[in-house]
Amino acid sequence: MVRHTNRFAMPAGLLALAGLAVTGALLTPSTAPARNAADPYAGLPSTLTVYGVCRDFKGSNQTGGHADFEYTPKSGYGHYVGIVKDDLDSENKPQFASQGYLVSKQAVDASSRNIMPKSKSYIAAKTGDKAGTVTASTGGATSTEANFKQWFRDVPGVNLSKTVPIVLVRQANSNIYSFSDKTDATYSGKGGFFPINGELFGNPPNQSKNFGFTFELDTEFVYKKGTGQTFTFTGDDDVWVWVNGKLVIDLGGVHGATSQTIELDRIDGLEDSKKYPLKLCFAERHTTESNVRIDTTISLQAVDPPPVTGLFD
Repeated sequence: MVRHTNRFAMPAGLLALAGLAVTGALLTPSTAPARNAADPYAGLPSTLTVYGVCRDFKGSNQTGGHADFEYTPKSGYGHYVGIVKDDLDSENKPQFASQGYLVSKQAVDASSRNIMPKSKSYIAAKTGDKAGTVTASTGGATSTEANFKQWFRDVPGVNLSKTVPIVLVRQANSNIYSFSDKTDATYSGKGGFFPINGELFGNPPNQSKNFGFTFELDTEFVYKKGTGQTFTFTGDDDVWVWVNGKLVIDLGGVHGATSQTIELDRIDGLEDSKKYPLKLCFAERHTTESNVRIDTTISLQAVDPPPVTGLFD
């Protein structure tokens, strides 16, 4: 990833979040902690474990590498929106829309949290929102539609895949579950979110970490109207989130760690107490850094993960 100062700072008001879960497949509840009168949420599980699929790619600077990994955007590194369509395709995969529009100013809500810079008809505006600024022409944040289609699909000879767990930890005296590569026992010693070091295609030449991968997670959740359910992701590079098949977080491009928040009560069409799917797609595309942080309060429900390739014969 490109280096980014203050890249680990969380958006204002984070500790007040009532969040939405990261996508994932199987939910593994842990033993609930002992009840504590000082902690009104002590009866909740201490951790939630979710599972996603990690796909490894060789960089464009390697023989047989993929054009979009170790890629330099034509308009420079940064946050781009509009790379993907608002809707998923018939296979529940992201659809290519354009080479992206560079964000020059982030849109924020009344709590100074970044929100989607381009308005959507299915996401309600709220008092206190401040608009962002996006370039009028596309900026070359990816190569082609055909190449993009390979990011989140198993393609023999192009990528290799494996199942990777993420453990979200309940924060003290709250119902917020968080994952951070800075504090997670698996990742804190790796210097970032690097789930496949030395695995699949292996680390790029002269690198101690395996850069160049995507991560795809799916889950279901029950919408609870008016309770302030919110999902915040902070990381790099490309990150997209869909709720009920509609794009609600758009952090495309090769960039330093950037945050974006969606409040579920803003999304049109959600009905109280009904179950909906949530999908998250993440790509690590540049050899510098890999940062991931998720904060949520919603209970995840099991979705069987897809099969993975391991090594093709």
